[in-house]
Amino acid sequence: MSAVREAGAPAPGPGRPGGPTPPRAPAAVRVVTGRVVRTRTGGISLRVQGRALAVTAVLLCALAAVMGVTLTTGDFPLSLGEVFDALFGSGGGAADFIVNTLRMPRLVTALCVGAALAVSGAILQSLTGNALGSPDIIGFTNGSATGALLVIVVAHGSMTQIALGALAGGLATAAAVSLLLLGRGLNGFRLVVVGIGVSALLLAVNSYLITRASWQEALEAQAWLLGSLGNRGWVHANAIGLAVLVLLPLAFVLARRLSMVEMGDGIATALGVDVGRTRAALLVISVALAAFATAVTGPIWFIALAAPQLARGLTRSSGPALVPSALMGALLLALSDLLVQRLFAPALLPVGTATGTIGGLYLIWLLITESRKSRA
Repeated sequence: MSAVREAGAPAPGPGRPGGPTPPRAPAAVRVVTGRVVRTRTGGISLRVQGRALAVTAVLLCALAAVMGVTLTTGDFPLSLGEVFDALFGSGGGAADFIVNTLRMPRLVTALCVGAALAVSGAILQSLTGNALGSPDIIGFTNGSATGALLVIVVAHGSMTQIALGALAGGLATAAAVSLLLLGRGLNGFRLVVVGIGVSALLLAVNSYLITRASWQEALEAQAWLLGSLGNRGWVHANAIGLAVLVLLPLAFVLARRLSMVEMGDGIATALGVDVGRTRAALLVISVALAAFATAVTGPIWFIALAAPQLARGLTRSSGPALVPSALMGALLLALSDLLVQRLFAPALLPVGTATGTIGGLYLIWLLITESRKSRA
């Protein structure tokens, strides 16, 4: 018998010359840490990670500090007591107007939009397994902007109609990207490349729509495309708040299945997860979160890209870490808006300009890091 075995031939095993088959390495290895908490009956169990809880607590404290500074500082400084009195309806007329009409709606909008964008990015990055998997990189944000611009320029729609147009545009973009990837799988690199091409095409469509608008509509559309929290009232805060209230719990419920999908289709299927339906549901939730956020403030770049990675790096979580990502996104956008208001006053600099500048530097660093990893 020849001592040389042809490449690809089956290894020796039981019943074959050469002895037993050596054990195979597992298809996916994931380090699981934390403490498991169960109910008395054992019907419900929850894994609690100490580091993730600590990071979540720190993010909540930082968020509370940013909220306090936002509500108490500005052209008309207020004390915390005056802010609380205004919030609970016992404040003076001036404090009540400043807090409840000017500052609080803008702050609530920033918190909800930041959380929505961060969770949207976290879902896409987990589904694609790619750090560049983000709605603003793949093109979903530009698709939402296209839908909203069609409503603004063509239909002259209301806030509700703009939100619906942004949702339709985002979903249509997701459908177009999925069709371009049909039969090739949701490969992270391929999705990012196709998404960048679709995003460039939609950016050209958005520019064309502005050229077809009237002078006033073009100014409004261009200002909206910069991404801003200025002049946001309770109608905007309520719209994004309702979207977050409905969509975030759905994302948190599916977070366990998302963690299984990260391990690979085969393992997820063996654990009882319907991979196709889970991916489709999570993709719709991700697109909807990005679309509603875009409809309220316009495109705000790089929150969806950076927040999930920062949260996951801090928690060192083996899963998608959706809750810390939501808090990180809310903190980043609220802090960015606070800095824009205080450092550049009295100029009205859109927050999208600040996040775009910082995010551009972060994207350069990320691309260099990923390039070095691929060469290693």
